[in-house]
Order: sequence, then structure tokens, then C-alpha cells
Amino acid sequence: MTENKKTQDVVATFDDPKTEPVDLDRLTAALGKRSIVLVGIMGCGKSTVGKRLAHRLGLEFIDADSEIERAANMTVSEIFAAHGEPYFRSGEERVIARLLGEGPQVLATGGGAFMSETTRSEIAEQGLSVWLKVDFETVMARVRRRATRPLLQNPDPEGTMRRLLAEREPVYAKATLTVTSKDVPHEAVVDQIVVAMAHYLFQGEDNLTSPSSFT
Repeated sequence: MTENKKTQDVVATFDDPKTEPVDLDRLTAALGKRSIVLVGIMGCGKSTVGKRLAHRLGLEFIDADSEIERAANMTVSEIFAAHGEPYFRSGEERVIARLLGEGPQVLATGGGAFMSETTRSEIAEQGLSVWLKVDFETVMARVRRRATRPLLQNPDPEGTMRRLLAEREPVYAKATLTVTSKDVPHEAVVDQIVVAMAHYLFQGEDNLTSPSSFT
């Protein structure tokens, strides 16, 4: 782990929007060997926010898609084109299962990874899932900046995105924590995640059964 400030003041943007001091050493101790697993639709900010969250907590950041590309010696787009989505998803399950055994870390997953019941079970056992929830307009503005999204390589990317959101959001909502990813500085989203984790991890084992939402 890297050296970090022991206590971080964060702004909670939910029901009680006050600045709260969060003991980061206590937070990582409560996390134990579990990984913080960021889930959500493509373009929600998992990689950019994840890197900053990892730095804040003194943890390693891992991007699951990058690990898949390294294992296959192909880009995600190339895997989709050569072998199809089912082949990619099977490899994705195996890679994420391996990575979860290497925690604690901040792990950014691909947009479809959390759709796998197998992967969700692995994350529940070895991680703490955080859904970065984002609205349609925001996510489309972000994904237009990259032309390499395999699922959007069609004549109607907006229609595809609406369909994906409709299909996937009910599953993303099964994540332990929900944090809204808005067009604000990435550090502000990190603040929200830190506060959400603190509320969840510090409240006592008897109350750690229901998902929490911070917007």
C-alpha cells in the first residue's frame, strides 16, 4: 500500500450533506481482503474514478478489461469480432474470479460483467460492489468520445444504449452500494464512495444486509 493522509474530509451528497471525516485506515481495515468492485454501464466512470479511489485508499487499481486483453493478447473489440460475445463473457468470468482472489484492490469491471450470476456471487463473497449510476444523456456524451465500444458499433448506438440501460440497471441495483456518477470532478465521486463505504462498513455486522444508495 502507498502512504496516504490518515483521515480524509469528504462531502456527502445525500440526505445529510455535511462534511464528514472518514478514517481511511479504519476503512481499509474494515474492508479486509475484499476488493472494491466498481460496476455499471460503459462510460459511467469506473476506470477514471477507480484510479482515484485506489490512490485515496492506498490500494492497487485493476481494470478487468485490461487484464482480459493481456490474457488473450487481443483487444476487447478484437475478441468480440473474432469469437463473439459469449466467448468473451466466459473469459471475463474466469479473469474476474482470479482477480478477486488477489485483493484487496479497486477493481473496475466491464459494463456486462455484473450480468453474470456467477460473477455476482464471486463478488458477493470476495468483494464490496459499488454501482456507479449514470443517466442516459451523461453516458452518451461520454461514450461518443470513444469509437471502440463493441456493443455500440451499429447504426443506432443511442437505441442500443437505452436498451442496455433498461436491461442492466435492475441488475446493477443489486450492488451493495449505489453512488450517482455525475458531471462533477472525479474526486467528488470518490468522496461519495468513501462516505458510502464508511456508512456501510462502520454500522455493525447486524445491519449489513440491505443495499445503500448515495446520490
